[in-house]
Amino acid sequence: MEQIKSNTQKPYGTVLIKAKDILDFLMKSQDPPSLAEMSEGLSSSKPTILKILNTLDLIGFVRRDEQTKRYYLGTELIPYAQKALDSFDIAKVARPFLETLRDETGETINLGVVRNDKIVLVEKLESPNSIKLQSIIGGTMNMYSSAMGKALLANYSTKHLDTYFETHKLKPLTPNTITSLPKLKQNLRTIQEMGVSIDNEENQPEVLCLGAPLIKNGRIYGAFSISSPKYRVTKDRQSNFIRLLLNTQHAIEKTL
Repeated sequence: MEQIKSNTQKPYGTVLIKAKDILDFLMKSQDPPSLAEMSEGLSSSKPTILKILNTLDLIGFVRRDEQTKRYYLGTELIPYAQKALDSFDIAKVARPFLETLRDETGETINLGVVRNDKIVLVEKLESPNSIKLQSIIGGTMNMYSSAMGKALLANYSTKHLDTYFETHKLKPLTPNTITSLPKLKQNLRTIQEMGVSIDNEENQPEVLCLGAPLIKNGRIYGAFSISSPKYRVTKDRQSNFIRLLLNTQHAIEKTL
């Protein structure tokens, strides 16, 4: 449950907080819970939980299966969720963390989202050590050749990944672009293990990028990356970049 921001600020109607606790419990449960399971999990009496559930059921936020006596989230929540997602700005949420990452690395930081099976660059924080990168805000990159794209492909389901490869030819952008499907799939498995992707001059000559996905509760929000001239990325520096990427990823996803 989200904490009240100020100790002097008192909630109006604690039943709303209890209702949110119930909705959170339903959202996090792997299987639809019973009244008894919710009462135990929320450390609240059955009569109290039942009164709130009945109201939530009445307005369509909760659905009760009359045969199993178990509870589900209701379909009336879907329009609210869609509206919230439509108004969500990942760039606004991530920017403070990306600025810190830019200052810590001294390199260019990128933020991208998926649109039509492409990575669209929505934020770019330039390195103080000026370098010429081809990327521009609003521009697109192939998923199979970019660090951000590969970071997300590595998190696709097998079915989703197969669909992507069936509809996208692996064309070389540089001599380093991976155009062999078995080799790229192996690369994606390595990314899954590391949690970080590496674009080793695969998208642009002489540029090395390291990327990480932004995913929470199964929803893909986007990905971000560090871009640097390859000559500046020593082995020790790359290890440090990976550590900073993962720390930043954790911080952003915690905020989502």
